[in-house]
Amino acid sequence: MKELGIRRAKLFGWPNTYVFTKAMGEMLLGHSRGDLPMVILRPTIITSVQSDPLPGWIEGTRTIDSVIIGYAKGKITCFFGDLDNIMDVVPGDMVVNAMMATMAAHSGQPAELVYHMSSSVRNPVTYATLEHCGFRYFLANPRVGRDGSVMPTKRLRFIKSMVGFRVLMTLRYKLPLEVSPYTHPCTILPHAF
Repeated sequence: MKELGIRRAKLFGWPNTYVFTKAMGEMLLGHSRGDLPMVILRPTIITSVQSDPLPGWIEGTRTIDSVIIGYAKGKITCFFGDLDNIMDVVPGDMVVNAMMATMAAHSGQPAELVYHMSSSVRNPVTYATLEHCGFRYFLANPRVGRDGSVMPTKRLRFIKSMVGFRVLMTLRYKLPLEVSPYTHPCTILPHAF
């Protein structure tokens, strides 16, 4: 089903099933709304809230938050990307506020309106900001392991090029697996009889 969905999305000009199904939902709403006013708000990456109910709050783990948690746990040590690139994130409470404002501003209007909500023009946040803030936060508030020991906070390494990423993956993962006696097809392991 996954492959069929991807083929179908690409057939209609969408890069993946995620954006394709979102577009299908918007089209369905547009066709079935009748005379009801409709406002579609398309936020970029929604992340934890800025202030309400408290700064940094989020329910569940989605999008960029899973990367932050992986870094905090020491599971993600490097990231493929450019520190100068803008990470287009919007706090969840700002998305909710924008939804309420657009509904109030356009109530009673039979038009169909679409708004794109992002932060990159007025308040750009770079990956360098994410790395710096994450490092500072976890340095001041280190995670504690199950045994009560403090987990060390290390800087997240960013890799700009695919060549650099492939070299790292080869040196760190592929070569050690290839030289391991347990993975080599010609290795005869002693058996306990």
